[in-house]
Amino acid sequence: MSENTKMATTKKGIRMILIGFLVMVAGFILMMGGGVKDPQVFNWAMFDFRRLVAAPLVILCGVVIVIVAIMKRPAETEDNRK
Repeated sequence: MSENTKMATTKKGIRMILIGFLVMVAGFILMMGGGVKDPQVFNWAMFDFRRLVAAPLVILCGVVIVIVAIMKRPAETEDNRK
């Protein structure tokens, strides 16, 4: 059995993953709205900049943050070399 019982990610990496998920949730919140009560009325608000451009970019930034947090190698210290 291996004696290496350390986690693959550090506390900083886990914090970055949580930040990435929060950024993605913010993007989905930006995408919400634009509904109307009367289904016979067309609402042009669903085609605004916030829902079509800004929200997907925010979600994509969150995904990139999570990927970087997972792939980032922890800093090499004297304790890690043993």
